[in-house]
Amino acid sequence: MAAHRRPRQRSLGGRTVRGAATLALAGAATATAFDGTGHAEPGLTPAQVKAKVDKLYHEAEVATEKYNGAKERADAAGKAYAALQDEAARRTEKLNTARDALGSVAKDQYRTGGLDPSVQLALSADPDQYLEGAALAERIGDRQAHAVTGVRQDLAEIERLRARAADERTHLAERQAQLRAHKKTVTGKLADAKRLLDQLTADQRTRVIDTADSTPRASRSSERGASAPNSRAAAAVSYAYAALGSPYVWGAAGPNAFDCSGLTQAAYRAAGVALPRTTYAQINAGPRVSRAQLQPGDLVFFYSGISHVGIYVGNGQMIHAPNPSAPVRLAPVDQMPFAGAARVA
Repeated sequence: MAAHRRPRQRSLGGRTVRGAATLALAGAATATAFDGTGHAEPGLTPAQVKAKVDKLYHEAEVATEKYNGAKERADAAGKAYAALQDEAARRTEKLNTARDALGSVAKDQYRTGGLDPSVQLALSADPDQYLEGAALAERIGDRQAHAVTGVRQDLAEIERLRARAADERTHLAERQAQLRAHKKTVTGKLADAKRLLDQLTADQRTRVIDTADSTPRASRSSERGASAPNSRAAAAVSYAYAALGSPYVWGAAGPNAFDCSGLTQAAYRAAGVALPRTTYAQINAGPRVSRAQLQPGDLVFFYSGISHVGIYVGNGQMIHAPNPSAPVRLAPVDQMPFAGAARVA
């Protein structure tokens, strides 16, 4: 009942966040350094710049996964808040209808004067007809009493709903504050990385940050032919291959851009499997498998904090969304510190 609902809180997701992320990755971020990140330092060698940029990208990815989790919680809180508002509106409309009905009955009783039943019987020209009418009136009275009780119950339930909605609104505000904090961290880290890279010449930047897919074509052909254990895993792997070359955008989960967990979530969504949004949750989305047991379609996780994920495609290779310097690409599983794997299909 839209007329009774309060305006919804504006989400921090969607085009607003995607637009901010794209600006940050394109080098237009203006955030200042904080949380331990530093401004670009003059006189660094290309190797030192690479080490610092890699560290900043990793820290940004950790913050991105925290952002993804906070956004998931904020979205859930927003939906719960809206549902409570809708339910309160429905209850209020029902209450108003019941009140109107009781008001009409009260007016009718006032107009008839509400004569004592014994007087009505004495004045009646047909006692039998009156007695039948009196029994009907008694039943109507019972229904009226029930209606009054219903109104009281609706009032109490509406108050409970409004209290729950107020609590959910508070939770939503807290989660949105977390979103803003994580967003600030991500954009700050990426801005610092850009400032470092801007110190290098074009040739140095190309050597430091290789944006091309370095996997040999022969290897790519053999990987494409690796057999997935079932149709769902095969569909996820196929989606990942189709996403090769797509840009990395933090907070994105397709169809045209991805972060690491956004790619895996989108791939399995295409296969009919619902994955949670973050790396921390995805690693628990299926049974764990060892490095030696990997099959195409398995999710592979990296770093001690489980902050990066890719899709294993066979023969020691995975497809993943690395960082803002590189698009979705094939890479060796041993390229990063292996933390574990999960089989979700």
